[in-house]
Amino acid sequence: MTARAAESAVAPAAFRPLILIGAPGAGKTTVGLVLAARLGVSFTDTDAIIEAAAGKPVSDIFIEDGEPEFRRLEREAVAVALAGDGGVGGVVGLGGGAVMDAGTQARLAGQRVVYLQTGFTELAKRVGLDRARPLLIGTNPRAQLKALLDQRLPVYDSLAWLTVRTDGREPAEIAAEIASAVGGGDPGDGDHPGSGR
Repeated sequence: MTARAAESAVAPAAFRPLILIGAPGAGKTTVGLVLAARLGVSFTDTDAIIEAAAGKPVSDIFIEDGEPEFRRLEREAVAVALAGDGGVGGVVGLGGGAVMDAGTQARLAGQRVVYLQTGFTELAKRVGLDRARPLLIGTNPRAQLKALLDQRLPVYDSLAWLTVRTDGREPAEIAAEIASAVGGGDPGDGDHPGSGR
């Protein structure tokens, strides 16, 4: 076996992807960038993959092409992100609703999925309810955010390998907690770190 082949043969055990999930405004991109830098790995944001494929921002996809087209692009982006470098390494930030797709849920089974748990009040502050969040546009964005959370929270909980609370915490502190947790094993070896603070 060549040195290169040996290196790629051991790479999967060295660092499996860390997949960040959570509601809009939970900090998946912000924490993901800090975490990836801390761990010395790449960061992939599925919304960025979607925007590159569509040639326009997520908010424009929702308006011009509709949510079904966005969700189709999102499924493809998740598949691409999780298969990156042969499915090895890096931190991946998923869009808040990506986990609602059954195929995506199946892809996440057995993975190191980190749920960035954020309370309603904190989320409302973070998303500002006046920014370009396509699913929060309307006459009552607070009610829309609550409805999204009611639907998604059980799914986030069920997929989580690790849950980290983010309310009132800095991205670097959250990233440090996750980095500390990944010093241990992978989901398949029985080591499940559980819930953070």
